[in-house]
Amino acid sequence: MDGKMPQVNGRQGEWRRQNSTAICERFPTFALSDLMGKNKLAHFAEMKVLRCAIEPEKEEYIPGRHSLSGNWGKDFFGNDNPITLELGCGKGEYAIALARKYPDRNFIGVDVKGARLWRGCKTVEEEGLPNVAFLRIRIEFVHHFFHPGEVEHIWLTFSDPQPKDKKETKRLSGKHFLRRYAKFLAPGGRVHLKTDSSFLYHATHETIAKGEHCLLFDTADLYGEGLERLDADRRDLLQVKTFYEQKFLAQNKPIHYLCFTLNDRLNKNI
Repeated sequence: MDGKMPQVNGRQGEWRRQNSTAICERFPTFALSDLMGKNKLAHFAEMKVLRCAIEPEKEEYIPGRHSLSGNWGKDFFGNDNPITLELGCGKGEYAIALARKYPDRNFIGVDVKGARLWRGCKTVEEEGLPNVAFLRIRIEFVHHFFHPGEVEHIWLTFSDPQPKDKKETKRLSGKHFLRRYAKFLAPGGRVHLKTDSSFLYHATHETIAKGEHCLLFDTADLYGEGLERLDADRRDLLQVKTFYEQKFLAQNKPIHYLCFTLNDRLNKNI
């Protein structure tokens, strides 16, 4: 054998997918990334036909151009239940878990990475969850896909802290993103931040103070002293733990949590 992977299809191809590690040991020039690349293409193709996956075309990035902008409740969910966004959702663990707990609310996970969204979409389809959707876009354009007042809650779950982002143009809890959220967040709508990053926690705290936003709940140790201060509703809401959150807790890292509403002046200045 020359170390090259023979071409196979059908049942042999299925066997190959199920035994990828052994294959790479047997055929050293056949990288596992070859299998992963083919799987990604298949996943992306599948997302095109999954109802819960929304992948806008370039021309639909123009504000208000997408057909669901302003019509998520009526045209996608078929109800007028409150909408919650999970931004930078990855596999949508938080959106899906909340959707299971609150069937009378609608949840939309937003991310640009299709491979992660595919996993979330598959979970939604397999469980038959009618109150979850996934929007595949760059988050800096999120305000183009919702009308004023259309969203009641935003969750930022373990977002990239972006420590080098001095101008706050990339940080999802930075001032520029808060201005975007103000364009579609309902009056009194809440932004929730959960993070293991002390830097992100303090940076967001500073942004809230400078913008004169209203801080509703603040703890640097959610499952320590913060747990004692939670009311029943908030405690129930915060029971959801993502894969990474459980990993951080196992490493004895404190989880920080902030909940705040946006300064009303943001709506008047956009």
